Amino acid sequence: MTAQYKSKPDGARTHRGRTSYHAGVSAEIRVAEDYKRRGYRLVAERWRGTAGELDLVFSAPDGVVIVEVKQAKSLETAATRISPRQVERIFSAAMEYVSTLPKGLLTDMRFDAALVDQQGVVRIIENAMSES
Repeated sequence: MTAQYKSKPDGARTHRGRTSYHAGVSAEIRVAEDYKRRGYRLVAERWRGTAGELDLVFSAPDGVVIVEVKQAKSLETAATRISPRQVERIFSAAMEYVSTLPKGLLTDMRFDAALVDQQGVVRIIENAMSES
């Protein structure tokens, strides 16, 4: 008879994961409030489609603004956390999202990055992602 070993989740890793999750949610709330103060209307949070997830989606007078939120110790570190592969997934998810809107794929879209540091400072970079 052979012994079966079940791996137990690393408690420290589980705690870090929970901490990161809550920091991300807090960052998204801060960013959403910033956009709302500037007159945007939040229409979707953590929208999930088959292609991926969109952190925040706002309605704008000329279409929608899709925001990828990145939180890290510094704004510079947060900026490095948006990979080209992730940008592709965001674009695919955005196409899926706008296909549900009345204008469909004719909907104007802007892709912003919102960076948040550990002190809660928010930096919005409009048109941060574009198809090349």
